[in-house]
Amino acid sequence: MAAQGRLREMFPGGNTTQGFYSFYDYIIGPEARRIFVIKGGPGVGKSTFMKKVGKEFQEQGFDIEFHWCSSDNNSLDGVVIDGKVALIDGTAPHIVDPIYPGAVDEIIHLGDHWNEELMRKHKDQVMEINRRVGRLFDIAYRSLVEAKVIHDELESYITESMMFNQVNLYSNELINEIFFKCTPSYGKPAKVRKMFGSAITPNGLVNTFASLLQDVQNLYVLQGEPGSGKSSIISRVATTANVYGLDTEQYYCPFDPKKLDCVIIPGLQTAVINSAPPLDLDLTRIASLDSVRFFNLNHCIDKKTLQQYRAEVKEAKERYEKALNRAIKYINLAKKAHDKLEEFYIPAMNFEAIEKRRQKVVARIEGYLKN
Repeated sequence: MAAQGRLREMFPGGNTTQGFYSFYDYIIGPEARRIFVIKGGPGVGKSTFMKKVGKEFQEQGFDIEFHWCSSDNNSLDGVVIDGKVALIDGTAPHIVDPIYPGAVDEIIHLGDHWNEELMRKHKDQVMEINRRVGRLFDIAYRSLVEAKVIHDELESYITESMMFNQVNLYSNELINEIFFKCTPSYGKPAKVRKMFGSAITPNGLVNTFASLLQDVQNLYVLQGEPGSGKSSIISRVATTANVYGLDTEQYYCPFDPKKLDCVIIPGLQTAVINSAPPLDLDLTRIASLDSVRFFNLNHCIDKKTLQQYRAEVKEAKERYEKALNRAIKYINLAKKAHDKLEEFYIPAMNFEAIEKRRQKVVARIEGYLKN
């Protein structure tokens, strides 16, 4: 029996201050042998379909990626098998359609297996709940925008107090240590893959970094207040890796998707990550680590300057947390409303037919993986 394949987990989309933000284009590269775009309503079995396929091939020894949904972190938005075949949820809000129909990708519409007459009986309820879900997400995203305004204020107090000459010293020390023995390679362009390693979900902030860092031996952990320069340092590391011709995996902040939370350089088995709250990083779950170095940028704060804003910082943190929690509350309410839709779809589905279709897809995937 083949050894079980590795499992890596991540989020291809996120609930952010810019609304729903998608990195779906990075789920699988142009070298894909086949992409199955799964269509159908809530409760038709898309996530279960993909999860079963992924686990089946993992048990056969293939490496698997699970791409979780930020609006329901127990539900899958995608599966990648051995970097060659992908199954992707193609329904809203992340509308996905074939780019190279037939040649690379195709649609699997699980709506082929529902009772249309039964579904039409619930047309009004389905439409009303969908409107409700949209409204709840709108409130959640407005709350995230509010949180962003407050967070920017908070950052401004810290940034004003930073001794950036010291931050640059930390940054150069870190970069020199990572790339000291690295020989540049210019034979081909460096590949960049962008994803989220964490998400703002109905269950709060969730991250999958223990999974993503499982092959990393050298980890650099950046600590510090918002606005202390952590994301800028990670961006510098990512840019330097690109200059050296090294592929990178770049994981962005689920709150502000323009900021980097982590960069992994597979060729060096090295990563740099922002571990400041609310990101909870449990290093005990990463067995591969040989060395971990911490850089606390709070040591670069001019405490005398920051002291004059002590009351404002405290108040901003409280307001930010309140706005963020309100956003999470409404994302949770949106999920509960969305779950009600399943009550109309599940009874209308022919799950036996879906399982037979899944088995046919598995047989086809086996062929794609052999060739």
